[in-house]
Amino acid sequence: MKTQIFKNFFEFINREDKSVNGVSPEFAQEYPDFESDNETNEACWNCRDCSSCSDCSSCRSCSYCSDCSYCSDCSYCSDCSYCSDCSYCRSCSDCRDCSYCSDCSSCSDCKKITHENKLNGVLEIPVIENIHSKVFDAVLHENALDMSTWHVCETTHCRAGWVVTLAGEAGKKLESETDTCFAAMMIYKKSSPEIHVPPTRFFDSSEVAMADIRRCAEEEKAALK
Repeated sequence: MKTQIFKNFFEFINREDKSVNGVSPEFAQEYPDFESDNETNEACWNCRDCSSCSDCSSCRSCSYCSDCSYCSDCSYCSDCSYCSDCSYCRSCSDCRDCSYCSDCSSCSDCKKITHENKLNGVLEIPVIENIHSKVFDAVLHENALDMSTWHVCETTHCRAGWVVTLAGEAGKKLESETDTCFAAMMIYKKSSPEIHVPPTRFFDSSEVAMADIRRCAEEEKAALK
């Protein structure tokens, strides 16, 4: 994704194209390779050596993260800050060497789910074969996709809701132990590591979500040939 220099963070958040990455003049001067550093990132600010991240700021050497800030060497995390060497975490702060955590702070070398059920052990993540094609087939039915909430009824869900539903009882169990966003993110990651769907996609409009679901299904179908 394109990366531009903005005068300050306020100018960045008010940019017309919200997918563009941004850096400050000072950052650009200190790290002249900022454009290549952000080639696979989207909507990030002052990040360096990261890949396939979105909506992050001031992170270093992370991959497949979203909505994080001041983190380093993390992967598949979201909504975290000041963490390092973590993976598959959500809404944590100031943690180190953790995985599968949620809503934690100042932790180290943890493998837990949430504060409430942290003694339950490591999560069991179900796999959906050909996940993108199955999600696409599900949302093609009339009124099947509604991005305004996780679940509307048995036949209408948002994108993340459909992923959890298609995973069956294992998906429901994972959702109950964490939350819908985290469960869907984990199922997508394990079922399709090649075609990345960041959790920020779970908050698209229905129209945008449908287009991206179709894109993923087409990529998956082409890869299977």
